Formats: sequence, structure tokens, C-alpha cells
Amino acid sequence: MKTAEILQMLKVNLGITATAYDTRLGMLIETATAEIQREGITIAEEPEAPDANLIIMYADWLWRKRDSGEGMPRMLRYALNNRLFQEKIAGTKPQPEEGQGFLMFKEGGAGDA
Repeated sequence: MKTAEILQMLKVNLGITATAYDTRLGMLIETATAEIQREGITIAEEPEAPDANLIIMYADWLWRKRDSGEGMPRMLRYALNNRLFQEKIAGTKPQPEEGQGFLMFKEGGAGDA
């Protein structure tokens, strides 16, 4: 998913329709991605939907906490932990095989027993 698509989804999440904040929101997307990577999570150049959603949730929190100063929401912390555990247990991010269900993984992925 491209950064422009992530930006549009973040704007919908925040209820922003104008373009006035696009530069600031783009910076928050970059910051969110960097912070997620700093936690040890690998994010692709064009992340797939689950990782894009994680970036959106993190950037949303960054936007909202600037006024409230609230700590990280528990659901975001859980999502980060779950994503990190998934990656560390698998050794790498699991890649589903083409034409297979989401439970079928390539060799070396989480589906190997």
C-alpha cells in the first residue's frame, strides 16, 4: 500500500477532508513507521494492509495525543506486541503461497511444523 493511500485512510480515520494537514499527516506517517521499526518490526517499503493499518493506528494516536497528551492506547500496544511476536516466532514475516488459503505459508514461515 502506497503512502498516499495510507494518508487517505488516516484522514478518514481522523475525519479530515481538507488537504491543509496533508504535510503534517505525512510526517506523522513517517514518524509512526520509524517508531514501529524501532520496536523491531519490519515494515516493507509499500506495506500490506495489516502493516498499513498498524501505521494508521500509530499515526492516529500521534495526532490525537498532541492535544490530550494521553499515553499509548492498550489496543495499539497489543497490536504492536502481536505483530512483533508474529515476526520473531516466524523468523521473518510469513508470506502466504499464491493460490493457497491464508494458513498455508512458504517454507521457513510460521506454518512450518
